[in-house]
Amino acid sequence: MKLAYLANIRLPTEKAHGLQITQMCEAFAQTRLDNESVDVTLYVARRVNTPQMNAVRDIWVFYGVERVFTIRRIACLDIYGLLHGRAERLAFAIQSLSYLAMLCVSLIFQQADVYYSRDPLTLLALSFFKPRRALCYEAHQLVQSRIGKRLQSLCVRRVGTVVAITGTLAERLRERGARHSLIAHDGIRAARFDHLPTQIDARRELELPADSFIVGYVGRLHTMGMSKGINTLIEAICLLAPEPISLCLVGGPDPEAMQLRDQWTASGLDAQRFIYAGAVAADRVPIYLSACDVLAMPLPWTDHFAYYTSSLKLFEYMAARRALLVTDLPSVVEVVQDDHSALLTKPGDAASMADGLRRLKADPALCERLAAQAQADVHEYQWSRRAANILQAIINA
Repeated sequence: MKLAYLANIRLPTEKAHGLQITQMCEAFAQTRLDNESVDVTLYVARRVNTPQMNAVRDIWVFYGVERVFTIRRIACLDIYGLLHGRAERLAFAIQSLSYLAMLCVSLIFQQADVYYSRDPLTLLALSFFKPRRALCYEAHQLVQSRIGKRLQSLCVRRVGTVVAITGTLAERLRERGARHSLIAHDGIRAARFDHLPTQIDARRELELPADSFIVGYVGRLHTMGMSKGINTLIEAICLLAPEPISLCLVGGPDPEAMQLRDQWTASGLDAQRFIYAGAVAADRVPIYLSACDVLAMPLPWTDHFAYYTSSLKLFEYMAARRALLVTDLPSVVEVVQDDHSALLTKPGDAASMADGLRRLKADPALCERLAAQAQADVHEYQWSRRAANILQAIINA
């Protein structure tokens, strides 16, 4: 079986979709259905990258995946960095359409059994010269803009299979016309967590204080212009003062992190207890997770976060065997349950979050019970299982 994964992205990228896409390509390539192997090619855009990502010498090491699939870069006109303000939309359109045009030229005389993408426009274009049963759309949001909604609705009607990352998203896409759909939450690459260091060893390696109670957060600090709720987490920690609690942020971007540092110090919290690691390679993330006492996902209530998000960090937190403090959102409770595999708090409520932190800090047995259950539950969410389920659904569509 040949699978073409079509992704108009920078690669490597500091954003979570790069990790999700490369890990899924690896999982597809390692899947065998009826003893048949899967030949995977990832088609990405040849785009101008950031200085930080240009410094990455080995994509496979950066993402911690095996070299079992092929990466092909498609030429495009990328002037995104040259235009600013409203003109950025024009630059984005030029880049996207030029990538799509060159991609179609590349694929028109090539055959694959599956054409897989997270981009509705790409699949719509392919539906005019590729078999619709071979097209698979993996949806990560419910598009609400007038044009975007129209494109997504057309896409789900013209592809053979729709993969939705939450139950609500699957339901909404069926309302927009999807005929064959399945729910497939995000997940983990289990091998990344096979040999986790102890908390003591992780802190020693990262030069973190051995005696601190550390609350950790991994990932981007905003998505599509929306806050991820770290400001509320800082307010919660402030409510617990003078309890000695440290905050460790792994991700970025730097300007947002510096704003959060300013909020931390302006609240009278010890500047040395604000730990900012910045963006780190994927294979380093489990070490940071192991170094923490509690892992937080303080997402605020928005329709996107509440109904249409399946955060990679949630599954990696579970795999790291650490206590989870997460906000009570419908998309979250599809995966974890309160006082069973996590403590759930009210979205945007610093007092509720502070109560959860207080409980976890005072009760190591509670932390261990929640962490052990989360780690046991996450085995259901491995990329290998997800890839096999998706391919089987495509075959059966």
